[in-house]
Amino acid sequence: MAETITRVFDLLKYNLERFPKEEFISGKVNGEWKKYSTADFCRIVDDLSRGLTSIGVAKGSRVAVMSHNKPEWNITDFAIMQLGAYQVPLYPTLAEHDIKFILENAEVNLIFVDDEAIYAKVKPVCEELKRDIKIYSFSQTKDIPHWEELLKAGKGLTVDLDSYRTQVKPDDILTLIYTSGTTGTPKGVMLTHDNLVRNFENSAVLLPEGIKKGLSFLPLSHIFERMVVYLYMYCDVAVYYAESMDTIVADIQYVKPNVFSTVPRLLEKVYEKIMEKGKALTGIKRGLFFWAVSLAEKFEFKKGWFYKFDLGIARKLIFKKWQQALGGNVVVIISGGAALNPRLARIFWAAGMPVFEGYGLTETSPVITVNHFGNTMFGTVGPVIEGVEVKIAADGEVLARGHNIMKGYYLRDDLTAETIDKDGWFHTGDIGQLVDGKFLKITDRKKEIFKTAGGKYIAPQMLENKFKETPLVDQVMVLGENRKFPAALFVPNFPALKLWAQKKGINYTTDQEMTKDEQVLVKFDQIVKNTCKDFGKWEQVKRFALLDKPWSIDGGELTPKLSLKRKVILEKNKSLIEKIYADAENYKVPE
Repeated sequence: MAETITRVFDLLKYNLERFPKEEFISGKVNGEWKKYSTADFCRIVDDLSRGLTSIGVAKGSRVAVMSHNKPEWNITDFAIMQLGAYQVPLYPTLAEHDIKFILENAEVNLIFVDDEAIYAKVKPVCEELKRDIKIYSFSQTKDIPHWEELLKAGKGLTVDLDSYRTQVKPDDILTLIYTSGTTGTPKGVMLTHDNLVRNFENSAVLLPEGIKKGLSFLPLSHIFERMVVYLYMYCDVAVYYAESMDTIVADIQYVKPNVFSTVPRLLEKVYEKIMEKGKALTGIKRGLFFWAVSLAEKFEFKKGWFYKFDLGIARKLIFKKWQQALGGNVVVIISGGAALNPRLARIFWAAGMPVFEGYGLTETSPVITVNHFGNTMFGTVGPVIEGVEVKIAADGEVLARGHNIMKGYYLRDDLTAETIDKDGWFHTGDIGQLVDGKFLKITDRKKEIFKTAGGKYIAPQMLENKFKETPLVDQVMVLGENRKFPAALFVPNFPALKLWAQKKGINYTTDQEMTKDEQVLVKFDQIVKNTCKDFGKWEQVKRFALLDKPWSIDGGELTPKLSLKRKVILEKNKSLIEKIYADAENYKVPE
């Protein structure tokens, strides 16, 4: 029997002894799948570890990895951690000033980069720091050291890796993960082996027996996807990395996964594409399609036999095709990183593809709560995992305590003390409540709630999530701090807008021109009024503007997990926002 897992790298011996497989981890490069067996993966990890010792990597060293998802990311991760060094993940989209801060702050002395483009981004930063930082690339590129040089060096060395492994204790730091730095400089979150091991062990309730294939496409640089991959390894699930979001459809059809993790935005896009196809249907097919969707919107776990009978028909006639679009074998979809619309969750469940929403932060390794089979409530992020406590502070803030709480912020004892109180409670910065004393419901970010000039508090996420139920809305941000009333910036769903325009006989010219079209503006005015009617008068959006370009990670408006960088969006649209409020100068504040 395999030894008990107390450090993350124990997963390798655990897999090798319990369930070795020919396809342990696979990645797609230039359209071709490259597959590693469990034995090969473990051997390559050990060769790389030995090679790393030849250039001075040891316990306490800092090694960064700046790459898109691929098996090499995991190989370097395990090779670094079993030497007791700190792995420092860097998002490939990071700005140069953030790269510079992290390399300096974490005292990184070695970086693995994905390709020539990332090397070109990192090299000048390293030169500017005037420190000896070695760089190795995963891609064969002229004049850039290739990572296989370290593998070759490692094969020729006799190094007792067990002597390194035994020095690594469960409470030792595994990784330094730097937050995205939307406010000030990034903070280095210190997560230990024990943080991650206990997190994936207690998150295993997510995966029923029989799940064998997992598709991965969210960034490994974020703790959510990284922990999920460790979870797959713990639960005997083979890992397959999609090549890119452009190839995701083909990759899903090839892998036919039983499980994948995602963020709500991607599920929304899948749903929107399905709905576009449904709207293009005619006659009885169209009628059946929308009957099935209407049925799905009413999904509950304790419905009567008549509903279940109808749902069985809907699954055979309509939802079977939805399942096939996602490979046909999905058992579990894990959703995190942002709030999932309960309506969307019901629809996917009704379609036979259960979506489990969870909640956590980088600082909590990340899972605090998660829905799972037999323990799911729509509109919540589920019950706490084993070994974790949650309580709601007097001001509504969610506090958490347990094995998942970080060791602290690297070299920032002041910030650590602000975030983790003397009783060990981590202050999440989220506002929430416990439904039925068990299921956590997140209502907003504490820092994102704002007060209008009239002294009324607005929780923007609640409004935004409601707006996103409308097919014509792609992205939205509600604003209005210290203003008379809330306003909103919308990015229309342009493909859906084009279809709507065709049906209305409106000549669709360009995205830019359509955001100024009078009939489009009237339509969005209707959307705003209909969406806001169930909110308090002071919460209702009174003015809005349409933007002609989606917010993106590269554009700087979204974090790598696709959350809004509100300050950036406010700054980029400063003049437009001023115009919104100037045009409404005589507006009377609602009671």
